[in-house]
Amino acid sequence: MNQLEALRQYTTVVADTGDFELLTQFAPQDATTNPSLVLQAIRDAKYKPLFEQVVDAARGASVERIADRVVVAFGKEILQRIPGRVSSEVDARLSFDTEGSIRKAKEILALYQAQGVNTSRVLIKLASTWEGIQAAKALENEGIHTNLTLLFSLPQAIACANAKVQLISPFVGRIYDWYKKSAGTGWDELAHAGANDPGVRSVSQIFACYKANGIATEIMGASFRNVGQICALAGCDLLTISPKLLAELQASEGPVSRALGTAVTDAAVPPYHQISEQQFRLDLNRDAMATEKLAEGIRQFEADAIALERMILDRIQS
Repeated sequence: MNQLEALRQYTTVVADTGDFELLTQFAPQDATTNPSLVLQAIRDAKYKPLFEQVVDAARGASVERIADRVVVAFGKEILQRIPGRVSSEVDARLSFDTEGSIRKAKEILALYQAQGVNTSRVLIKLASTWEGIQAAKALENEGIHTNLTLLFSLPQAIACANAKVQLISPFVGRIYDWYKKSAGTGWDELAHAGANDPGVRSVSQIFACYKANGIATEIMGASFRNVGQICALAGCDLLTISPKLLAELQASEGPVSRALGTAVTDAAVPPYHQISEQQFRLDLNRDAMATEKLAEGIRQFEADAIALERMILDRIQS
């Protein structure tokens, strides 16, 4: 049994990619995308015809609407290759706009519906800002399920649980990146491996909080840098993994054991409570890593959304 097969015994495997032709190789249950992954796929020659077809068919619409159609086209192709759900992301420029995020989420779902897609298979991805979480709360109240991304801290996870969101995507690799960069030459890779990895510790803490308090929100570890981080979170509800690391897991026969379980000790459980906007912002501000990585992630996704719109304009004007 290879490591990918072993991991499936404890965790639902999700593919983190816009390259939908790779999905049959790894047979994930679900798939996730983000603006960076969609942009990366569109720049691949094999997906250029799909991109051009969508843009040409939508001529006359705004660039913003065409970009939504491109995202939905990739989501539809993904859903044809997996049994479960796809996550499609709201424009990062709406990360601090609750009403705008709600409007955009409904527009995305309407485009899926127009393509004959069962929208119960679509999760709307939103940044884990206060505004994004409140948008998710409103959407969940209407039966529209959400995936809260760019999540780096327990206060973000607690606010998401308060909002009863369907799923959260706590990032592992970006947390690891921050602490490694912060430590500089003093970083000891071996000492920070496995369960001691700062990103793994963050997800483990959230997992303990959720499971001990009966929170139904699904936890999907994301943003991995190596297979060691993935194996250290075996037992998490879901893990979304890049094709490169899926291939490494598939090629390895090494053992994988459950690392996270539903049984946790009281001493290991962080307190769970209702969190106000003021407390959320204060707690997030106290965490330099989470504050910096959240802002950085929004900037990166915004830049990629703008790059996609430029490609659309180039196509329209050619």
